[in-house]
Amino acid sequence: MIGSLSHSVGSVFQPIFRAFGWLLAFFYGLIPNYAVAIILLTIVIMGALTPFTIKSTKSMAAMSRLQPEIKKLQVKYKGPENRATLNEELMRLYKEENANPIGGCLPVLLQAPFLFMLYSVIKGLANKALVHGKLVSLPRYIPVHSKMYTSLVHSGGQIKAFGMDLNLKLFSIHSSFLAQIPFALFVLAAVGLQYFQMAQINNRNVKLGTKMPAQQQAMQRFLPLIFAFFYMAIPAAVVLYMIISTGIRIITQGLMYRAGLMDPHRGVEKKLPSGTDDALEAGTPAIEAPKPVPTKAKSPQSQPTKRPAPKPSTFKPQPQSRSKAKRKRKAR
Repeated sequence: MIGSLSHSVGSVFQPIFRAFGWLLAFFYGLIPNYAVAIILLTIVIMGALTPFTIKSTKSMAAMSRLQPEIKKLQVKYKGPENRATLNEELMRLYKEENANPIGGCLPVLLQAPFLFMLYSVIKGLANKALVHGKLVSLPRYIPVHSKMYTSLVHSGGQIKAFGMDLNLKLFSIHSSFLAQIPFALFVLAAVGLQYFQMAQINNRNVKLGTKMPAQQQAMQRFLPLIFAFFYMAIPAAVVLYMIISTGIRIITQGLMYRAGLMDPHRGVEKKLPSGTDDALEAGTPAIEAPKPVPTKAKSPQSQPTKRPAPKPSTFKPQPQSRSKAKRKRKAR
């Protein structure tokens, strides 16, 4: 039953496997290097996933902006009896603001089907079968007349690039311990880049004075660890895909930061009154400036009348005669 189920699932994905194989063979025909062909295929896949990356990044910014409103709703509908109402209000808020609580993990979750497809294609490239009692290489999913098919047949199914067989895993049988080190470095690089991407988002939120939701932080913290165990069990070619795809997401987010698309306060100025931004930065509520009280014009009757200033006197004293002056002296 399990075998029939896997066969039916594989038959559904056969066209996609062949499309991936055709692209790999095409890129290998341009540059005969398996690692370069995988990198070029990764760029094509990430180009198709870029709209989802941008959407999820905007969703993370919206979630950071909505944290004060979410806390108000949690306080308002506190208690298990209000759990249903709280969930309804949160869903309404997310819908109005185009936010998604798990939007930050969407790019990582979208990698799962592509990892499965690429793993199946790489496994098909190294396919071997018994022909006339002899084990020979019979690659699958790529054109028979392609340069990659010929190279795989001559190498016995080995996908060698930069001295590594990309079909091997970290714990595969290697020729020596030194030959196993590049595979361990691949796993460390894939996990390290995922944590760097998470740190890039968190540092940006700290600079903007916002905090990522605890649920989203927990998912971003543990998902790379889960993928680390997965990287140890898959071929190095698939791990190389994850390294390149995570690097492309880091570059995409960096460009979005510079364009201001990750600013959680973007567009808030249109909704808030003037002076709110300064108050938000200071951590205090905005205070509106007092409106000037209009003064009533005074009527002409109530205004005091101004009297004209007195004119200076033009009287000049006349000089007394000498005889009158003498008589006054004698009388004294």
